[in-house]
Amino acid sequence: MSEALLQVEGLETGYGAVQVLWGLSLHAVRGKLTVLVGANGAGKTTTLRAVVGTLAPWNGRVLLQGEDVTRIPAHAKAARGLVLVPEGRQLFTNMTVDENLEMGAYTSRGAHSYADRLDRVFTLFPRLKERRKQKAGTFSGGEQQMLAIARGLMTDPKILLIDELSLGLAPLSVYQMFEALKALKDSGLTVLLVEQNVHLAFAVGDYAYVIGEGRLFTEGDPATLGAMPEIRRAYLGL
Repeated sequence: MSEALLQVEGLETGYGAVQVLWGLSLHAVRGKLTVLVGANGAGKTTTLRAVVGTLAPWNGRVLLQGEDVTRIPAHAKAARGLVLVPEGRQLFTNMTVDENLEMGAYTSRGAHSYADRLDRVFTLFPRLKERRKQKAGTFSGGEQQMLAIARGLMTDPKILLIDELSLGLAPLSVYQMFEALKALKDSGLTVLLVEQNVHLAFAVGDYAYVIGEGRLFTEGDPATLGAMPEIRRAYLGL
């Protein structure tokens, strides 16, 4: 079996007294694009938050390259290369492109070879290079998503977790985002993607997990899962 860069084992967590995840397990293989899908409220975003540490797990383990990182804080996980591009982008809107990218390189990993990674993100998103002195708050949704991904890449991630890549974007921007995602995959970056557009996610993904009500329903080849009527109806909202 291929090497799992990220392993999530029996993850349970929630908000206050409300449990959202119930023994969820998954893994992301090095150099592959893994997709996590499910209907609204299935627990997808909660899973990513618990993995990166912005939400404390109640039970279970998170392993990065075999190291148990379950209980270390989010900034320490980022320093180890476990990086989240959050839903809603969460940019510093009063700061320029350059300043946002500098914030992404705050870790010791990110400070290494800064110029090389800057060239990489500007090659991936030339529009950001054209507007590098412009404030992020003046950008369109698609441009902001470009910047959010670029900021994540500036940390020099071992694995990039992306929450809702296409949310709120115009069709052309969605196409551009998935083209960028394919380029990252082809470069060998390990990606775990949560995405509402199941068709596009399954088209680019190497392996997929389908969850419902905080539990794993099934996993496997995206094309196979996407063709199963019971999954489409019950877990994907199609």
